[in-house]
Amino acid sequence: MTAPGSAPSAPDRLLAVLGAFDHDHPALSLTDISRRAGLSLTTAHRLVGALSDWGALERDAGGIYHVGLRLWEIAALSPRGLPLRQVALPYLEDLYEATHENVQLAVRDGSEVVYIEWISGRSAVGVRIQVGARWPLHATGVGLALLAHCEPAFQDTYCGGPLAGFTPHTITDPAVLRRTLAEVRRSGVAVSVRQITEDALSVAAPVRGAGGPVTAAVSVVVPEHDAQTRALIPAVRLAARGISRALGWQPERPGGRG
Repeated sequence: MTAPGSAPSAPDRLLAVLGAFDHDHPALSLTDISRRAGLSLTTAHRLVGALSDWGALERDAGGIYHVGLRLWEIAALSPRGLPLRQVALPYLEDLYEATHENVQLAVRDGSEVVYIEWISGRSAVGVRIQVGARWPLHATGVGLALLAHCEPAFQDTYCGGPLAGFTPHTITDPAVLRRTLAEVRRSGVAVSVRQITEDALSVAAPVRGAGGPVTAAVSVVVPEHDAQTRALIPAVRLAARGISRALGWQPERPGGRG
């Protein structure tokens, strides 16, 4: 990281160029990149050229830049990316066939949840999600399922920090969040109601990897007004358990391990 008051290093400037792109800004002109990265036009032009030559950026016929396939190729090597999606996909498809609703798979990255797979359902429920999207942990079903199984110290820090609100129903009270996380651990599922949009309800369950740590979460998102929550819970649990077993997790048997 760059020390306060010092000039950005070359790696910092390169990362600033890549960081100019996000889900709201997937296509940028050179001027846009310069402005969003906080760089001079000359510096942005030089760095964009180097990134384009390497394949990290691509320039279309209109002179607009997009993220290049080379970055997708590198990102696909992440063990929490494509390999996890490939293992989970059959179980996500089964969950979709059982519900015909929006099905999601997500992992935690710091204080955010990152969606790595999404199957769109038939309902018109407002799901503001796409692969690669990020949301704060406390505001989504998958986020609550992940946060509930984080280290206690991380949970304490997270609950003590500012909790962003997106609707009047978003959990923004630390005491309420702590009680919610305790209930998630007790029940094995997280139910998130109208936290991101006013019309959606999410049921999520944690996915465990080999050895038992929670590595991901799976969810189904349905219209809140006619949600059959009790029927959704076992379906989501079954999907999470199937993915966990495929990842090498073995539940403890009563009276012993394995």
